[in-house]
Amino acid sequence: MPTKYLLDESQMPTAWYNIQADLPEPLPPVLHPGTHQPVTASDLEPLFTPALIEQEMTTEREVEIPEPVREIYKLWRPAPLYRAYGLEKALGTPAKIYYKYEGVSPAGSHKPNSAIPQAFYNKEAGIKRLTTETGAGQWGTSLSFAGAHFDLDVTVFQVSVSYQQKPYRRAVMETYGAKCVASPSELTEFGRQVLAETPDHTGSLGIAISEAVELAVKDPDTKYALGSVLNHVLLHQSIIGLESMQQMEMAGDWPDVIVGCTGGGSNFAGIAFPFIGQALRGGQKSRVVAVEPSACPSLTRGKYAYDYGDTAHMTPLTKMHTLGAHFTPPGFHAGGLRYHGMAPLVSHIKELGLFDAVAYTQKQCFEAGVIFARAEGIVPAPEANHAVKGAIEEALRCKREGKEEVILFNLCGHGHFDMAAYTAYFAGQLSDHEYSEEELAMALSGLPSL
Repeated sequence: MPTKYLLDESQMPTAWYNIQADLPEPLPPVLHPGTHQPVTASDLEPLFTPALIEQEMTTEREVEIPEPVREIYKLWRPAPLYRAYGLEKALGTPAKIYYKYEGVSPAGSHKPNSAIPQAFYNKEAGIKRLTTETGAGQWGTSLSFAGAHFDLDVTVFQVSVSYQQKPYRRAVMETYGAKCVASPSELTEFGRQVLAETPDHTGSLGIAISEAVELAVKDPDTKYALGSVLNHVLLHQSIIGLESMQQMEMAGDWPDVIVGCTGGGSNFAGIAFPFIGQALRGGQKSRVVAVEPSACPSLTRGKYAYDYGDTAHMTPLTKMHTLGAHFTPPGFHAGGLRYHGMAPLVSHIKELGLFDAVAYTQKQCFEAGVIFARAEGIVPAPEANHAVKGAIEEALRCKREGKEEVILFNLCGHGHFDMAAYTAYFAGQLSDHEYSEEELAMALSGLPSL
């Protein structure tokens, strides 16, 4: 019996899926940061091209994937789905465990699924430069890769602590031709302001976003690209779940439980939204579990409220689970999960009760990643370890309850550029941080008054 389920190129989806078409209640509107009125397409034009603005606002169920994007997707898509026999045996569980593996992309993660179309639409619109932020480096690597394909200059503001922790990510970005800058930086007014107040600031995704946005709005030839959170990004990532549905049918199984790690929401939405949407249309239902770090617990301990997407309050206000735009997480190693807020669509769907959320510490997640690596041979990225931990917990529950459930999770990237984190784990140098209610209250005290 095969452990790998592959689709050929002819079976790759030709359209992305938009869950907004199937929601019982519409997403709360995005508000202008100055007027607090719903944003219009023209409000977003300083940051995004018309095609991406249209995708951000559409409620159509399907959006066609352009042929040039599909051709580049074929470098790694369709991505494989595996049956994790080794992990099942190691856990002694009666559950069947499957994982969708997105680490086969050139950048080593799911992020090129959105980087390629964003670069394509910007090139089509005559844009010459893109700015962005990155935490772990996965998104920065992916946009750098996409920029090389479409001959676009790319500037990446990498959260300072990750910039120091992950020099090889920086090297890959530079190899693709991008400029990588530690954030906060001296390149922007806001970066200089932060450094003047806190010279040794470790950075945050909120600050890096502010820097990237500042450069974009000052130059008509430059646009901003975001790797998670926004609707059009989640739309592009739906190809993960769409392929997974076909592959689960090939395997003759259907997931009782779907698990994804959550930071901004891109890979979680990618794996889960097509399944949730099918259930909303009357199809088979699966229980869905979002796993986040306890050091950045937006879904499990944040507040569902309107907030800014960046620290400088330059971005529109979206209703999301947030820890506050001025929240600065500790320098834990799952850099891609350090964002202060959760995607508005993911947050809205959580409020509708369509999935559960749990949080684990980084040491718990690295322990799970090591178990997985020794059983399956793939070393997961620190972010992906959260999904591995969630899947293992579900499998152990099945063992306790004697249930033969089917578990599917998204292994969103490999950890080949993150081995310093594993070295620190084995050396006992990783620490866990749990936020007190006082710390959370302080972080949330700056939410805007509407």
